Amino acid sequence: VQLQASGGGLVQAGGSLRLSCAASGRTFSNYVMGWFRQAPGKEREFVAAINWGGGSTYYADSVKGRFTISRDNAKNTAYLQMNSLKPEDTAVYYCAAAVVVGIGTMSNVRSYRYWGQGTQVTVSS
Repeated sequence: VQLQASGGGLVQAGGSLRLSCAASGRTFSNYVMGWFRQAPGKEREFVAAINWGGGSTYYADSVKGRFTISRDNAKNTAYLQMNSLKPEDTAVYYCAAAVVVGIGTMSNVRSYRYWGQGTQVTVSS
């Protein structure tokens, strides 16, 4: 499956952005979808994930209550709604797809086989 992330940009602290991840090539609903981010000089870290049907979601503690992951299987697209953004949210955001992943490994980078190209999110203070 090919993934294309979009929607990043520059926003002031407290603002909002919605990222999109468009998938093509394979049956989108077969994949668990995740969002990760990587700030300069730091390792890629888990942000959020959503299961095949969208009924279960998982979040990093740092974004819980501010970010919402969702998916529209009819449109082959996953989303990350980011509210109350903070300067520490500044990073390149990547969407990723996994075929088989357990709850315990949902946040593991190695669980995801397919990756989008990343979209830059910059939050100014």
